Amino acid sequence: MDVRCTSIEDVRSRIDHIDQNLVELLAQRGQLVAQAATFKKTTDDVRAPARVEQVIAKVRAIASDTGASPDVVERVYRAMIAAFIDEELKLHAGLSRD
Repeated sequence: MDVRCTSIEDVRSRIDHIDQNLVELLAQRGQLVAQAATFKKTTDDVRAPARVEQVIAKVRAIASDTGASPDVVERVYRAMIAAFIDEELKLHAGLSRD
């Protein structure tokens, strides 16, 4: 990133813009997670620890390539994935009852 902010207000404004984009992307990801729940037969399929580790390895590599901290990215992704798994488990339980 080559942007140089000239004030704390500028920094905050740019962060707010990024936050807007991130939340929109999280909404899109959540919609896909909800669709994924319909393809999974068991709660173990929802938890999918091997898939989680694949995603973590992938995003750590992306972080390294883009100048982000791989450790920060991993922590964020682990928290995000855990939250999405919780949501997907709820959806999956509802689908199993139908």
